[in-house]
Amino acid sequence: MARTKVVVTDYIEADLKWESEEMEKRGVAFEAYQLKFAPQAELIAKIRDADVVVVNMAPMTEGVIGALEQCRLIIRHGIGYDNVDLKAATRKGIRVANIPDYCPDEVAEHTVALMLASWRKLFVSLEVLKESSRKGQWDFQRCYPIFKLSGKTVGIVGCGRIGSRVLQRMRGFDVNLLVCDPYLSPERRRELGIETVYLETLLQQSDIVTLHTSLTPETRGLIGERQLRVMKKTAHLINTSRGPVVDAGALAQALREGWIAGAAIDVYEKEPPDPEMELFRLDSATLAPHLGWYSEESGWDIRSKIVEDIERFLKGQPPRFVVNKEVEELLK
Repeated sequence: MARTKVVVTDYIEADLKWESEEMEKRGVAFEAYQLKFAPQAELIAKIRDADVVVVNMAPMTEGVIGALEQCRLIIRHGIGYDNVDLKAATRKGIRVANIPDYCPDEVAEHTVALMLASWRKLFVSLEVLKESSRKGQWDFQRCYPIFKLSGKTVGIVGCGRIGSRVLQRMRGFDVNLLVCDPYLSPERRRELGIETVYLETLLQQSDIVTLHTSLTPETRGLIGERQLRVMKKTAHLINTSRGPVVDAGALAQALREGWIAGAAIDVYEKEPPDPEMELFRLDSATLAPHLGWYSEESGWDIRSKIVEDIERFLKGQPPRFVVNKEVEELLK
């Protein structure tokens, strides 16, 4: 009888020796590749006969999924899953799982760090320090103006696992809080002690807007020119969710022309972003390399949870989180 086969299409860890050992303990055939940028034919050749595919950023398109011969589970290494064609997977009777419960504290902490860095202009301040050191005298002009945070309004768009943690952390900063999340139940709103507002109201009234939505057809381009123009000229936009939630061209124009005062960005439509990206050249843009998810703890947390989902597969159980829930009807 053939062993269950697990194939990793691409990974960000230094190596997958631990995973290989864990699969060997379970009698599972295990292969790992770096196929993020591989031609589709090569990707298909490596995963065609897999029972379980673990994918980070390799594109699991309709063509790739259609070529899978016996796969019954695709596990996305992370929270977002926009690189997996869910409809194609559902048609093939393949469950798609993600790991939405890893790194919420890390992303919340990273969000607050970026928020403060942008508000206090810390990256520009470093350049000012270097310039002043070379000149032998202080020149703070590039830093002005800076306002105190206390008493200002922070708007949180999306108040799920991560957004709710940002909410909790910001309560210690003596700020007013607004939340836009049409999917929060009345029970959850009461639990968080909040009322929600429409997005436009939040954008108009907030001094800082922080985004914590998943990437869906509804949220792609959620923040574009129209939304940026209704924000305060002194406002800052923080995005640690997904790059395409914000129209990058409109954001660069907004910063360049002063529609808003600043932005802190950890995620990009293309990753890593193009070196000619305009945001690199703007003092008002505070940029980070999509590391909001990272800590030593979260790195091991996601690895262990992926192995747990594979273990569940071996026992005939569904993964902990199924993204394409409609596939369950086909599997009955």
